[in-house]
Formats: sequence, C-alpha cells, structure tokens
Amino acid sequence: MTPQDTDPKPQRGGAPVGFLSELGPLEAAAVVYLRLWCSSAQTQARAVSDFEAMLGPDNGSRVAAALAQICQACSLHGRRPLMRHHVDCTCLGGDESCFANFIAAATEGAREDAFLFASNIVRPDIALNLVTTARDFGLGLRLMGNAACVPPEPRTNTLH
Repeated sequence: MTPQDTDPKPQRGGAPVGFLSELGPLEAAAVVYLRLWCSSAQTQARAVSDFEAMLGPDNGSRVAAALAQICQACSLHGRRPLMRHHVDCTCLGGDESCFANFIAAATEGAREDAFLFASNIVRPDIALNLVTTARDFGLGLRLMGNAACVPPEPRTNTLH
C-alpha cells in the first residue's frame, strides 16, 4: 500500500467549490432539492410535500416528476456518478454547481448554455432532451417564490 492509497481524496465532482449561501435563490433551491431527492425516501417525500404545498397538488406533482426525470437521467446516463454533499452541508460541490447552473440556464431560456452544462453531467444525446425538463423544474422553483431555498444552518460536525 502506498501513501496515496491511504490518503482520502474527494471524488471527482465532490470537492467543495463554494457555499450554498453564495448562490442565487433558484440555484440554491435546485441544489437543496437535488440533495433531498437523492438522499432517502423520507427526504424525497419532503420535497414532494414542499412542491405540493407551495404549488398545489397538480403543479407540485409535475415539478416533482420533472426532478425525478432529471435525477433518473443522471443516474442512468451520467458520465459518472453525480456527487452530492449531505443535505445539511453548507458547502457546494463541483457537480452541484454544474447542476445549479444547468437548471438556471434552462429556466432563463438559455438553451445552448443549459445543453452545455447538461453535457457535463449526462451524455449529449440525453442532455438535449433534458433541457426542457430542467426548464419545467426551474420554473416550478421560481413559482414557489424560492421560499424553500434557505441554506441549512451550519453544523460543527458536518463532514464532507
């Protein structure tokens, strides 16, 4: 075993590149809901509950379905596993930053930019179709008034 084998390295895309508090409301909400969706069945249910409470059952379900489709595409067609920080972590990982910018660009109608961000996450043939879904998700977040995007309080025992 070499010293390199025992040194923990952040996995590609997981290294902290900033803090959630440095993001705009839409981008922060996108990261928070990505983390919630991918963490557990309980946190996924919390996300759905937020969407339905803020947007009504029909629109909330559509926003949840858009996020589910995005996450499924990332899982099935990702260039590599999409790295995320813990739900309560105040840091922002590299992959999460790319995801946030992808959702924001799609929401703003910058399709080409959104496609480029998505191409860093999934295969290009999947990325093109995912832009519209990302727009739907982002517009839902915007309609929510971004009330749920307040970053979690810092915890002294948070590990990356």
